[in-house]
Amino acid sequence: MNTLDTLDDWLAHCERLHPQTIELGLERVRSVWQRMGVAFDCPVFTVAGTNGKGSTCAMLEAVLLEAGFRTGVYTSPHLVRFEERCRIRGEAADAATLIASFEVVEAARGDVALTYFEFTTLAILHVLSRAGLDAVVLEVGLGGRLDAVNIIDTDCAIITSIDVDHTELLGHAREQIGAEKAGILRTGRPAIISDPVPPQSVLDRATEIGADPWLLGRDFNYSGDQQQWAWAGRGRRYAGLAYPALRGANQLINAAGVLAALEAMRPRLPVTAQAVRNGLALVELPGRFQVVPGQPALVLDVAHNPHSAAALALNLDAMGFYPTTHAVFGAMADKDLAPMLTRMDPLVDRWYFTDLPTPRAASGAALQAAWQALTQRKDAGSAVFSHPMEALHAAESRARATDRIVVFGSFYTVGGVLEQGVPRLQAGQPGTPAAG
Repeated sequence: MNTLDTLDDWLAHCERLHPQTIELGLERVRSVWQRMGVAFDCPVFTVAGTNGKGSTCAMLEAVLLEAGFRTGVYTSPHLVRFEERCRIRGEAADAATLIASFEVVEAARGDVALTYFEFTTLAILHVLSRAGLDAVVLEVGLGGRLDAVNIIDTDCAIITSIDVDHTELLGHAREQIGAEKAGILRTGRPAIISDPVPPQSVLDRATEIGADPWLLGRDFNYSGDQQQWAWAGRGRRYAGLAYPALRGANQLINAAGVLAALEAMRPRLPVTAQAVRNGLALVELPGRFQVVPGQPALVLDVAHNPHSAAALALNLDAMGFYPTTHAVFGAMADKDLAPMLTRMDPLVDRWYFTDLPTPRAASGAALQAAWQALTQRKDAGSAVFSHPMEALHAAESRARATDRIVVFGSFYTVGGVLEQGVPRLQAGQPGTPAAG
């Protein structure tokens, strides 16, 4: 094997190991994990679902940090740098730490062909297991039952909203997909189900294995007005809460699930009401209905399936009036594009379709053709670009100060405009990144 000196070298090595990008199943990854001989000695949360996983992980992390706990978080994918996937005590892991764990995985795997996701997951689990943590939060990948993260027995499982996505692997109906997500539940452990209308398959699995389900509307609920919101669960209430710093109406559902998880784990991880208030007020997560002030305004959202696109459309509606909405859109070819484009079509006056730097992506030209086949807007325009930043520059050059630009469709799309920092836009000319 060639010498692997940098993190990029190791990531390229991971790309070459397995002929498939995704191979669901736990036997190979569990065998390597056992050879590595490490385990967690602190409470572990696992978070599965179609949408809301990243926000849920970020809010859990923020509250636990405010409560004084040493936290570790694994999320995927990343926006700009791989190191974002592993956070220790609120900070991204450094490359040297990750490389040391990559070496451990390589030594343990022998002739086992791991996928990129499996190899990198094992490396990050190794980092977290050795970091002296009080709590670990693990975002499950696209599935649940057969996802590499599921080799870890959770102390508290959280299932966020479930919608139809990754149908080629998980099934074409919510019931099938729910059954896959429910694979993270464990006997006798809390199962926080924050989907307001969960698939019956999730409830059946919880009953079958004897998990402790916490259902939104039965075991916990929330209410709110324009100024504040409140939460009530099994024996505890929070009133007069400020809205989470993460924007969007769907974030209250995610926050409600987080508070249920913290309540369920109170015997092992007690948090104060002040930690809850501070954590929700301070939480940050780039690319989740992230509104960047400027002239024009910039909205960044990794909405990449029909459910999240519908939430984005509702959140854009709630922003108020903008004379023109420009949209930079790039997406994977295997996504259900027609419902996404149909939902956003009434809101967007000019589209900037973009290629993305991955073989899985639809070309900008293919996205444009898909939109042209369904649009009801005779007055809307479109163009095609080779990179998200090129598309953003074109949108900015055409936009007026009172307009808004929305960048959405994939982590690659949003990450592509964040490579040099958060752009600060100025109408009529390409923007420059903010310092830092």
